[in-house]
Amino acid sequence: MRKLAPGLFAVAALVASVLVSPAAQAAGPSAAQLLAKLTSCQQISNGKYATDSGGAKTVPVCGKTGAVWYKADMDIDCDGQPTPRCNKNTDPWFQPQTAFQDSKGKHLIADQLPYTVVPSASGTFDYRKHGIQGGGVVAVIFNNRVEYTVVGDTGPADIIGESSYAAAVNLGINPNPKTGGTAGPVHYLYFKGSKVAPIEDHGKAVSSGEALAQKFLNEN
Repeated sequence: MRKLAPGLFAVAALVASVLVSPAAQAAGPSAAQLLAKLTSCQQISNGKYATDSGGAKTVPVCGKTGAVWYKADMDIDCDGQPTPRCNKNTDPWFQPQTAFQDSKGKHLIADQLPYTVVPSASGTFDYRKHGIQGGGVVAVIFNNRVEYTVVGDTGPADIIGESSYAAAVNLGINPNPKTGGTAGPVHYLYFKGSKVAPIEDHGKAVSSGEALAQKFLNEN
């Protein structure tokens, strides 16, 4: 879970030691096509978020037809089932649980499943009132890449911009929970009313995401 200060994100993104999965190179609308629809923000949040603890609140949550989006940084979430890459020794802020669980009732595996973290419901923004749920599909756009993730965890109620170790790897972002992440810009595009079942099926997230992204382009 995010706790890093803004200064740590001056570290340039490193090439991940894990190869980018084929899903990261999937077909569907391009990053440029999606970003062309995200040039102006119709704010739907009651206030704005900081990207890091103690930072200025500069990030609004924006609305589009069939979607919710924001532009932020990316911090690395290693929470969930412990693995050699994600555990209390590799991540000082490690939590052995995620807000949403897999089809067997187990917490998610951050270094295997690309997932995105939505801020916990608050007076600023309650994701549940905007068609967003655990397993919902999110297109994460960075450096001309699109990675389709699921909503897998909730984070602090006043901070925004976080995805799992595996999502960072697939986007070519340093996934180290201590020193990794990127200042961005990273665009997070949530498709309202979407849900992948089982949540751990990344292939379904990709195929659903491609179809939803095309629908988004057609409607906006």
